[in-house]
Amino acid sequence: MRITQGTFSFLPELTDEEIGLQIDYALRQGWACSVEFTDDPHPRNTYWEMWGLPMFDLHDAAGVLQEIRACREARPQHYIKVNAFDSERTFETMRLSFIVNRPDVEPGFRLSRQDAQGRTQRYSMTGYATDRPAGERYGSTG
Repeated sequence: MRITQGTFSFLPELTDEEIGLQIDYALRQGWACSVEFTDDPHPRNTYWEMWGLPMFDLHDAAGVLQEIRACREARPQHYIKVNAFDSERTFETMRLSFIVNRPDVEPGFRLSRQDAQGRTQRYSMTGYATDRPAGERYGSTG
């Protein structure tokens, strides 16, 4: 199952050149870029681990691409995404976010149904990845 979160998620994987072009676009807008990773891509897991600090005052994509490569090397079986944050007053929010790395196998999610009082049914979604402890998901070793 292919996780579809963020911008470009329904497109084929972006090449490093295409990623660089998107980062250049974000930098031209004055947005600060950051790199994050996780092994639990549940849609409600909005707090991924940061790879380093947000990169303010960059003027080309080379610095962000370098951090992406380092994160890929250290966490090859994790989801890695690039965020572009607009710090302009009145916005102060993420303007762009897209996945730049995925594990070889994406196990997906299970939908659980619980019968409640009366005819009420409650549903919850659990990622198959969470069946294993953090750091051991997707066959990663750390």
